Amino acid sequence: MPELPEVEACRINIKPYLINQVINYIIVRNINLRWPVSPEILQIKNQSILSIKRRAKYLLIQLKFGWIVMHFGMSGRLSLLSRYIPPQKHDHIDIVMKNQNILRYTDQRRFGACLWISDLSKNVLFKNLGLEPLTDTFNNVYLSSKICLKKNTIKQSIMDNKIVVGVGNIYANESLFAAGIIPSRISMNLSNKEVKFLVCNIKSVLLKAIKHGGTTLSNFLQSNGEPGYFTQQLKVYGRANEPCLICGTKIIKCKYASRSSYWCPECQL
Repeated sequence: MPELPEVEACRINIKPYLINQVINYIIVRNINLRWPVSPEILQIKNQSILSIKRRAKYLLIQLKFGWIVMHFGMSGRLSLLSRYIPPQKHDHIDIVMKNQNILRYTDQRRFGACLWISDLSKNVLFKNLGLEPLTDTFNNVYLSSKICLKKNTIKQSIMDNKIVVGVGNIYANESLFAAGIIPSRISMNLSNKEVKFLVCNIKSVLLKAIKHGGTTLSNFLQSNGEPGYFTQQLKVYGRANEPCLICGTKIIKCKYASRSSYWCPECQL
């Protein structure tokens, strides 16, 4: 599933080609995604793209009177085409520019979304979201205030979108390993020092993942058609029974709250 780094890498890649470009028209071949494609999408013609942003795992394309909001679901991705290429079975949406560039949305499992939202701040998808993890406001003081009374696991806390957005399962596992904290630790039992170190490592892991274009585990591809190369940087995720890259101890895999957790019993406490 594309998480924050994959969406942010996509945003960075497509932004130079789309800012100030004019949308000629939009083709929707299948409206039946996770939610039906907003009918307003088909009415968008001759509108300039003012900005391309991201909130949590949503890609936001700003037009004059609102936003095209895209979510990649389990298998969605965007491709930037410099010329028309006949669509394949799972190519559901084409955003066609005046300069002939095409932003194509592909989604094999159709769990993604393409919506029109005029005011993000009032929309149910956005109004209860937590902080962005790469902002200065997401710090140890903030995270400590959110988990100081929580009896759930620290992994559950950092994956809670009402606390902090975009820290999906891969990046939660990798951040906890980097911080030396076992995923099953009770949130309220972490020391201030541990929380501070965890926040630093969440930011570090996400930034590295963005730099490498995200993580490809099955079918995720960047907008240029290349896989995400952070897969090669994974220290624990997907490495059950393999030796820890730090100490050589076998990586353990277990399920907490229906999510697979990976950790080193020697390096993480």
